[in-house]
Amino acid sequence: MRHPFERSPSFVPMTVESAGEFDALLREAMREDIGPGDLTTDAVIPPGAVATADVVIRSRGVLAGLGVALRSIELLDSTVVFEQRIADGARVAAGASVARVRGAARAILSGERVALNLLGRLCGIATLTRAYVDAVDGYTARITDTRKTTPGLRVLERYAVRAGGGVNHRFGLYDAVLIKDNHIAAIGSIGEAIARARAAAPAGTIIEAECDTLDQVRAALAAHVDSILLDNMTVEAMSEAVRLTRGAAIVEASGGVNLSTVRAVAATGVDVISLGALTHGATSLDVALDFLLG
Repeated sequence: MRHPFERSPSFVPMTVESAGEFDALLREAMREDIGPGDLTTDAVIPPGAVATADVVIRSRGVLAGLGVALRSIELLDSTVVFEQRIADGARVAAGASVARVRGAARAILSGERVALNLLGRLCGIATLTRAYVDAVDGYTARITDTRKTTPGLRVLERYAVRAGGGVNHRFGLYDAVLIKDNHIAAIGSIGEAIARARAAAPAGTIIEAECDTLDQVRAALAAHVDSILLDNMTVEAMSEAVRLTRGAAIVEASGGVNLSTVRAVAATGVDVISLGALTHGATSLDVALDFLLG
């Protein structure tokens, strides 16, 4: 069976140029922060002043979002010049200078906070994802995200997951079927829910069902489901679910997994481990824009 998460885009590091697709989002972020004008910068910095600054990662981690961060500054002044020194997806040491910015001092200062907020957030997601990917090294389980993303930032946050070595689950309610516990409760039968989804969804749509018990796993298999999500099961139950499935469906583990338990979960033989924490629980990396004197 083709793995349903192979639809996840491959990771291609973003540049300032390719980040242009996020201009609308970045302009809105700038309007939120700058409003009618940057009172401090406009008062203190002469209009023609130029500056040079380094983008510095102060905490060890994985780089993600550098291109989109720099693009936010470029939108304020197209003459600002950027030197990207490290590409997204790379591991960086504390204190690493990942880019140099040269140009209008007002634009650099006014765009600094939006740029750093995005960069720190995306680096944090990539760094946490890489920790999980490293933790299951040697097993076939893939680490994937969920829909627990920041509204409006899903595409960027999922890009950061890929930068950290993870893959993406369904992007929204529109591109795959995931029958959850409340769907089943509403009609009373997991088999009936799968049958209805199969009849109504476009041809080729992945049908996945959430299972809380091994009996539900058996019922989902009997209904020829494509993928089974094992929700908050013990590792013993997961191992039995994998045995019952025998490759007839993709097996995904979810719920209650953390860095202390993820390797044991991978050892059960599941194909996918999904973690909402990759996006909603990541801590932003400490990043800075350091002006160079002279």
